Amino acid sequence: MQTAREESSIIIFGENLLRPERVTGENARKQVVSRGIVPIPWWGRPKSNTAQYSLKLMNVERQNRDTLYQMEFNFDTPSGEVRQLGSSEGAIPTAAPTREQQAFAAWKETLNWEERILENIAHRYNLEHACQRVKSNKGAPGIDGMTVEELERWLNIHMTELREQLLNGSYQPQEVKGVSIPKPNGGQRQLGIPTAIDRLVQQAFVQVLTPILDPQMSESSYGFRPKRSAHQALKAGSAYVEQGYTVAVDLDLEKFFDKVNHDILMSRLARRIKDKRVLYYIRQMLKAGMMDNEGIKQKREQGTPQGGPLSPLLANVLLDDLDRELENRGLYFCRYADDCIIFVRTLRAGKRVLANISRYIKEELKLKVNQQKSKVDEVKNCTYLGYIIGKEGTLRIAPTSVKKLKAKVRLITRRNRPTPLREVIAELTPVIRGWTNYFKLAAINKLCQQLDEWTRRKLRCLRLKQCKHSKGICRFLESIGAKRKLWSGVAAMGRRWWRIACSEPANICMDNAWLRAEGYISFYQLLKR
Repeated sequence: MQTAREESSIIIFGENLLRPERVTGENARKQVVSRGIVPIPWWGRPKSNTAQYSLKLMNVERQNRDTLYQMEFNFDTPSGEVRQLGSSEGAIPTAAPTREQQAFAAWKETLNWEERILENIAHRYNLEHACQRVKSNKGAPGIDGMTVEELERWLNIHMTELREQLLNGSYQPQEVKGVSIPKPNGGQRQLGIPTAIDRLVQQAFVQVLTPILDPQMSESSYGFRPKRSAHQALKAGSAYVEQGYTVAVDLDLEKFFDKVNHDILMSRLARRIKDKRVLYYIRQMLKAGMMDNEGIKQKREQGTPQGGPLSPLLANVLLDDLDRELENRGLYFCRYADDCIIFVRTLRAGKRVLANISRYIKEELKLKVNQQKSKVDEVKNCTYLGYIIGKEGTLRIAPTSVKKLKAKVRLITRRNRPTPLREVIAELTPVIRGWTNYFKLAAINKLCQQLDEWTRRKLRCLRLKQCKHSKGICRFLESIGAKRKLWSGVAAMGRRWWRIACSEPANICMDNAWLRAEGYISFYQLLKR
């Protein structure tokens, strides 16, 4: 008798994805062709088109139940075939790779997503994956006080109940928690923080709706979309400038997320989503009230407050009409969420475009362009996504980006913190890493070296200040192995901490190697990786 590894076998995922069927023997291919292959749900896809996965079959014979089968999953084929690795006879040949959108369109048609969207949203695998995404994103609790760390345990207990509520129409979103944060350029930004359970449901909606809505969006939209980033938007803008489009129309939508018209948004969604149950739930999420810090509930007739996973996707759906209008006019542009910049050749053309597009936004989308912040100017005088695009297409950092970074570093390394230096450096490391990775498109070698010198001085100053007095400085420097001649010179400088941190004896005692041993990762070191 052949073992399970030796015989030709394939796995069929039927309507019940929790119980895959194993088809073996010489007639495996005939059985699959006659019955059809149902693709694996998209949330189980690997990042690459073809990848090796391990699947543990729980419904095979008892003697083979614990056997781990190595499978190959090919998602580029319309039918999503599955075959066993190393099995040449009877294995289903994979089709040649096709374009992503064509493959997805065929896969979606086979899966019949248009009629069963809510069933896919409420699927166990989808909800479990959404829970993990919400946990990884962290975030503050909503009005019920449940934290994201408690969400997984709640879902394990109430999974069946939540699925039934979603499918029978009894699920009701709770109010969001209203929080205002200051904007970098002044003013307040209104956030709406949903409860952890509502965030889970919204994330489940996003995971199913994104592959339906995203392929239909403009290629010039880069914000909050899979396989797209701010770097791609900047590179596209740089390419337009190189072609001679050196005048920028910088569009600023006034309080966009607070002013979204619900009726217009729902009409745009209805064009692409046929499942009315899904549209009903999205409408309920939009209309969910907002509760302020004093416990007063406010009704919402417009807007998609930032703070929920669904908000960026809905914003892209609404602004896709703007993208299509710009494309129909033959304009070059880059849009990242509500931050849009249009490239033209002359100032006269830019002013005409700004006037026409502002009128379109007001009449068709019922939104308002902030005329004070929107402008037409040479591209070198405009800031886009923290960068400035030079006249020849070169990218450099905007001065405001450096100021924001220094403000964060000052906050973390403030001298009155009683926190140990290693913990301060651990808190500082993600800031340094994220800033360097984001701004690596610009020539920042010299700037990184200057930032390293300034940051090291801030850390030395913090550690010396924690010593409080001369005797404390002597004990500390002696404990790290500094010579008496050096630490006595540092202690004699008194309490002028910032000046002491820059002195030669302090730099020798607390040199760069000592800071690296404490966990400090420099800007320049990250840039050169």
